[in-house]
Amino acid sequence: MNTLVVRPTRVRTAGVRQQILLTAQQRLMMLMLLFMAAFFLISVRLLYFALFDTSSGHGNGSAAFIPARADIVDRNGVPLARTIDGYSIRVVPSKLLNNRQYLADELVKIFPDTPREEFVAKLSGSKPTYIRRRALPDQVAAVNAIGDVGFDFPREKERLYPQLTLAAHVLGFTDAEGHGVTGIEGAFDKRLTDKATRGEPLTLSIDARVQGILESELYNAVTNLEAIGGAGVILDVHTGEVLAMTSLPTYNPNKLVAADAPARRNAVTYNLYELGSTFKPLSIGAAIDDGVVTSMARRYDASQPLAIAGFRIRDSHPGRWYNVPETLIQSSNIATARIADELGREKMEALFRSLEFNKRPEIELKERAFPLWPKEWGRLSTMTTAYGHGIAVTPLHLASAYAALVNGGLWRPATLEKLGDKAPPPGRRVFKASTSARMRQLLRLIVTDGTGKQADAPGFRVGGKTGSAEKPGVGGYRRSSVVATFAAAFPMDNPRYVVIAMVDEPKGNAYSSGQRTAGWTAAPVVRKVVMRAGPMLGVYPDESRDVDVSELIPLVRRDGEGE
Repeated sequence: MNTLVVRPTRVRTAGVRQQILLTAQQRLMMLMLLFMAAFFLISVRLLYFALFDTSSGHGNGSAAFIPARADIVDRNGVPLARTIDGYSIRVVPSKLLNNRQYLADELVKIFPDTPREEFVAKLSGSKPTYIRRRALPDQVAAVNAIGDVGFDFPREKERLYPQLTLAAHVLGFTDAEGHGVTGIEGAFDKRLTDKATRGEPLTLSIDARVQGILESELYNAVTNLEAIGGAGVILDVHTGEVLAMTSLPTYNPNKLVAADAPARRNAVTYNLYELGSTFKPLSIGAAIDDGVVTSMARRYDASQPLAIAGFRIRDSHPGRWYNVPETLIQSSNIATARIADELGREKMEALFRSLEFNKRPEIELKERAFPLWPKEWGRLSTMTTAYGHGIAVTPLHLASAYAALVNGGLWRPATLEKLGDKAPPPGRRVFKASTSARMRQLLRLIVTDGTGKQADAPGFRVGGKTGSAEKPGVGGYRRSSVVATFAAAFPMDNPRYVVIAMVDEPKGNAYSSGQRTAGWTAAPVVRKVVMRAGPMLGVYPDESRDVDVSELIPLVRRDGEGE
């Protein structure tokens, strides 16, 4: 029997197969288009919520794009403070399984800076309590390794200061609940937490680079001179913007401890000092303004102490008859007092009021001290305040006054906010423009020929005035305690910045050639700061330029210096 194998006919011709492939391709394209359309719609919806949905009725979806507290940045965008998600370590005593004494021993190994008794108290309590807020990752891991279910590790918003101690007194700090306490954090707490504004960083006038220079140079001086502290500020003379502000000793706002409480005081805005001879240019400027001083050549008798109201005004060195440039170059209390006596009580008091020495310093911070103002403006007060005794102000008061003295005569409030494109305040005239021009010459002479020689930064045309004031104490002034200050501006042919450096109670040691006065202690700080920070601020050394003091040079006798 034969088997017949029949080959089936081909059902799918080449044309049919091509039609099937074409149909499949069309279906695939339709699926891809539908997928792309869905993706596009979802993306548009998400973008809409991110940019435009600010209502509170949609849950926390849009809030996720806004930080809990705004960042703080310097004028160039460098972060100075920001909020991050951090860990805390908490104990719930009712859930603890291990012996409390054993747990306290283990915690002390992890946190040696905390007394064991404190841990025992927390572990034995009745309510949940924090072992450590702002815990480091290795600390969290170590506590977790103890293996007790009574510990938990909640995630919390944490304020971080990435530059550590840099500008600590400017920034301030927040409390455990995230509210600003001091500094910018306290002054701008609403701006930093308001949902409408916290999405944008708060930009300060501070330049982190310049801030670092001022801090390092002042710290070196305070350390080497064995001083108890210091203060410094750099101010734009035309806008009032603060480029740097430092107070020593300082602290780390990332880790606050009780022992740091005294160091948290901002010496620039909250501490009061009799700033001594730095007041003399202000007083003489007022006398020139008023027409009491009409000639730079007129001489004043400083050959003997000046007796007034049972008090004797003295110079720190033997004197003679001084003209006006010599009065400042030799830093004569006696000659300055005689000029102030001619100016009179009303006009001397009016000068200090126009410079706001009778008010708290003008700046955004809450930490601002009210000056010590003379109870009675008699003849003696008029003469002594002229050279910085009997009146106490903050270093920021002095910085704003010197800005007005050199910028053409306009006083403006200081600010810690970057102005950017905004116009500075119009200012209030306190000196004539011609007086300001004359004072620029005299301040420059003090540095080239007087007590401020060690502030002379080559090519930067620094001008300024030393001030070495004994600190008041019980029963009078303490000769062993001096506040040494140098108030400066640069470049004096076209002033742009004021620099104040103050060293509190420097010791006369080998670092200062045995001297405690400002010419040897504070003036060198200004020189170093200007040489390092000047180019960052757009001021470059140019030894071919300077203030024209040719008409004053013949009036100056070079027979020694005073303080």
